[in-house]
Amino acid sequence: MAQDDRADHRRPDPDALLALADQGRRGKLTVFLGAAPGVGKTYAMLSRARRLKADGIDVVVGLVETHGRSETAGLLDGLEVLPRMRVAHRGRMMDEFDLDAALARKPHILIVDELAHSNPDGNRHPKRHQDIEGLIDAGINVWTALNIQHLESLADLVAQITGVTVRERVPDIVLKRADEVLLVDLPPTELIERLKEGKVYLPESASRAADRFFRLGNLTALRELALRRTADRVDDQMVDYLRQNAIEGPWATGERLIVCVGPDEVSEKVVRVASRLASGLNAPWIVVCVERADREVDSRGSLQRIDEIFRLAEQLGAETRRIIGTDFVEEILRLARREHATQIVIGAKRRRKWARLLSPSLPEEITRRAGGLGIHLVTPDRREKPIRKSPHPRLAISDLWRPAASAIALVATTTFVGTTIDRFVHLPNISLLFLLAVLGSAMLSGYISALVAVVLSAMCYNFFFIAPFHTFTIAAPHEVFALFVFFAVAVIAGGFASRIREQADAARLRATALQSLHDFSRKLSGTDKPEQAIWAAVSQLQASLRRNVVMLLPERDDLRIAAAWPPDTELDIADVTAARWAFDKQEPAGRGTGTLPNSRFEFRPLAGPHGSLAVCGIEQTEARLDITAERALSAILDQTTIAIDRALLAEKNLGQAARIEGERYREALLSSISHDLKTPLATITGAVTSLRELGERMTAESRDDLLQSIEEEGGRLSRFVANLLDMTRIEAGTLKPKRDWLDVADVVQSAVERARKYFPGHVIQTGLASGLPLIEGDSVLLGQVLFNLLDNAVKYGGSEPVNVYARLENGAVVISVTDLGRGIPADDLDRVFEKFYRRGRSDGRAPGTGLGLSIARGFVEAMGGRIHAESPAVRKKGTRVVMRFPVETPKIGGEVA
Repeated sequence: MAQDDRADHRRPDPDALLALADQGRRGKLTVFLGAAPGVGKTYAMLSRARRLKADGIDVVVGLVETHGRSETAGLLDGLEVLPRMRVAHRGRMMDEFDLDAALARKPHILIVDELAHSNPDGNRHPKRHQDIEGLIDAGINVWTALNIQHLESLADLVAQITGVTVRERVPDIVLKRADEVLLVDLPPTELIERLKEGKVYLPESASRAADRFFRLGNLTALRELALRRTADRVDDQMVDYLRQNAIEGPWATGERLIVCVGPDEVSEKVVRVASRLASGLNAPWIVVCVERADREVDSRGSLQRIDEIFRLAEQLGAETRRIIGTDFVEEILRLARREHATQIVIGAKRRRKWARLLSPSLPEEITRRAGGLGIHLVTPDRREKPIRKSPHPRLAISDLWRPAASAIALVATTTFVGTTIDRFVHLPNISLLFLLAVLGSAMLSGYISALVAVVLSAMCYNFFFIAPFHTFTIAAPHEVFALFVFFAVAVIAGGFASRIREQADAARLRATALQSLHDFSRKLSGTDKPEQAIWAAVSQLQASLRRNVVMLLPERDDLRIAAAWPPDTELDIADVTAARWAFDKQEPAGRGTGTLPNSRFEFRPLAGPHGSLAVCGIEQTEARLDITAERALSAILDQTTIAIDRALLAEKNLGQAARIEGERYREALLSSISHDLKTPLATITGAVTSLRELGERMTAESRDDLLQSIEEEGGRLSRFVANLLDMTRIEAGTLKPKRDWLDVADVVQSAVERARKYFPGHVIQTGLASGLPLIEGDSVLLGQVLFNLLDNAVKYGGSEPVNVYARLENGAVVISVTDLGRGIPADDLDRVFEKFYRRGRSDGRAPGTGLGLSIARGFVEAMGGRIHAESPAVRKKGTRVVMRFPVETPKIGGEVA
C-alpha cells in the first residue's frame, strides 16, 4: 500500500499535462523582453530570423518598427515582409498590421513587433496582443517584443520611478502564457551612449528622451524589474517541467494570497502591489470584495468602481470573488482558511483620530484576529487625493421632498394628537408620542425621513410641551436633560428602524430575484430541446434586464439566430463577428469588452463542459448593468447552459440508442446471412461439384436426389432473399400495397398449394366458410403472408397437421393458421413478431432468420388489417396466428354492388 501511495504521489500533474497538450495544438509565443527602448529587441529578433531563414524555416515579417535605425532596417533584406494595411485614424492615414493577410499566409514563424501597441478604431481588436492571440490560436508561432514598463502590474511603479505615465499596457497574463521569454539586456551606460549617438531615436526626439526617461537611475531600476520578471518566468517553466514529468525537485513556494478590495481610493494600488507580490512569490492570488448582507445595493459609482478593480485584477491574472456577509473580518478569515491562504493584502486608509478612537479599522481587526497569517498593509501616497464619497448615495431634490413631507405630516399629526390629549389629561411622558412619529417615519421613508422627524419632534416638543410654552426656551434643567435624552433615543431608534426597513427591502429584492430564478428553472425543467431553453432564456432576460436580447446557436460552421426579443432583431457585420469571436474563444466580446467594442451588443458565450453551446447578446446602452442585473444575467445564463447541455445529451442518448439498435440489427442480420446464406450455398455447391465430378458414374436416383437438394436449397435461398427485400421495403416506408377487391378463398387455396409443393411430406388442412365477402387488399402480399405463416407452422408444429381456416366474424374476415407444436410462452406472444426473434429448433432444422412473422405483420398492417398470436391453441398446445381484415362493400360505377 505504501508503495502504491508513493507511486500515486509521483504521478504527473494532470493540469500540467493538459496545459502541455493544449500547447501542442496552438502556436508558440516568443517574447523578446527588454528594460527600455533601444536595447536591441527588434535587432535580436531579425538576426535570429535570418539564421532560421537560411536553414529553410518559413519566417515572415508581419510588422517591424525600425524607428529610423539603419542597422535594423538592413536586416529586413532577404526576409518576406507582409504589406501593411492602410487605416484612417483621426483624419490621417496610418499603416497598420494586416491580421487577415497574416492568417491567410499562415507562415511557420511570424514576427509582429510592438506587443503593447494600441490599434486604431475600427480594427478587429483594440490591442495588438489580442491580434497575436488570434494568430497563436490559428497555429502560427509568433515572435514579438515588449518593454518591461508596458506591463499592467508595473504601471504605477514605473510612473513613480520615471515620472512618466505609460498609457499602452499589456496584461501580465499575456507574458505569463508566453512559451518563451528572451531577455535582451544592455547596461544602462551603453544604452545612454547609444541614445547620444542617435541609434535609439532620431536626434530631435533623443534630447527629450535623455532629459525625462533615459536617466541612469531610471534605466537601472527598469533593468532590475526586467531581470526579476524574466527570472520568475524561468521559474514557472521549471515548475511546469517538474510537474509534467513527476520529478521531485526544488518546487516553488506554496504561498497563496487573499487580496481585500472595496470601492475606495487605495484598492487599485492594492491590486497592483498584490500582483507584483504574487509574481515575486510565484503564488496564486484571489481578489475578494465583501458586501453587506443587509443591503442590496450601494451607490452606482461604488459598484462601477468595484467592477473596474475586478477587471484590472483579472487582467493581472487574479481570481475574483464576491462574498456577502455582515462580519467582514470573519468572512475574510473564513475564506483564507478555506483557500489555505498564507498572506492577506489589504489597504490601510487614512482615518481621523476620532474615528480611530471610536472603532478599530478593518486592517487592525484582521491583524488582531488572524493567527498565523501574514498581513501586508498598502498605504496611499501622500500626494494622492482621496476619493470623497458620502456614506449614502446622493439624492436629487425630487427624492428628498417625499421623506421630508412624510416626516412633516407624521410630526404634525403627533403634535395635534398630543395637544388634544394635554387639554384633558396632563401626561409627563407625552414625548413617547413623538418617538412613535420618528419610528413611523423611519419605517415608511427611511433614515432621511427619520432625521427630519427627530429635528421636528424635538422642536415641537420644546415649543408645545416644555415650559415656558410656545417658545424655544427651556427653563428647568431637567427638561434640558430630558430633551437631549429624547433626541439621542430618537436618533438611535430611527436608525434601527431605517436599518430594519433597508433589510426588509433587501430581503424583498432577493426574494423576488430568487422567485424569478425559481420560476425560470421550472420552465427549463420541462424543456427537452435546445430551442425551447433558448426561448425561455430570452423572455426571462428581457423581462429582467429590460434590454434587447438575442441568442445564437451553432449551425454547421456558422451561427444562426435561434431566438431574439424583439423577434425582428437583426445583427450587422460587427455584431456577427463579435458573436463568432465569443463562441470560438469562449470569452465575452462586443461593446464594453476589449474585443470588437464597436458592436451594439455584448456577447457572452454559454460554455458547457465540452465547449461553447450558444452565444447570448445583450444590447448595451450608456448605463451599464448594475450588480443585481449582472447577477441575474449570470444565473440565467448558467441555468440556460445546463438546460441546453442536458437537451443535447438527451438527443445524443436517443441517437446512441438508435445506433445501438442499428448495431444489434446489423449483427443479427449478419448472423442470419452468415448461416442462412452459407448453408444453402454450401449444399448447392456440394451437389453441383458431385454432379460435375462423378457425372455418368452416379445412378439416376442419386442424381435426382442431388438435383432435388439443389432445387430445395435454391428455393430456400430465394425465400430468404425475398424476406430481406420485403423487410427493407417495410423499414424504408416504401411498401404501398394495391387496393384491389380480392377473394379470400382463392388466395388461401393458392398459398396452401404453394406450401404443399415446398413441404410435400406435411399435411395442410383448410376450412373455408361459404359466402365469404370480398376484402380490399393486395393478393400478392396476402399470399406471401399466408405462405410465411405456413412455413412457420411447419417448422414448429412437428409432424402434426397444420390447419388454415377462414370465416366471417363481427363484420370482419378472420383467417387463422394453427399448428399443434409445443406452443409459445405467454410472455413471448408479442415478441414473435419482432425482427430476428427465433424460438428454437422444433423440427431439427435451423430456425431461420426470424423475419417471417415480422414481415407478415408489416404486410397485414399495410393492408389495414390486424394480426396476433394465441397459445395454447388446441388441447393446451399449439399456436394459432389470427388475422382480421375489415369488410367493405365494393362499389361499381359509383353505386353499392
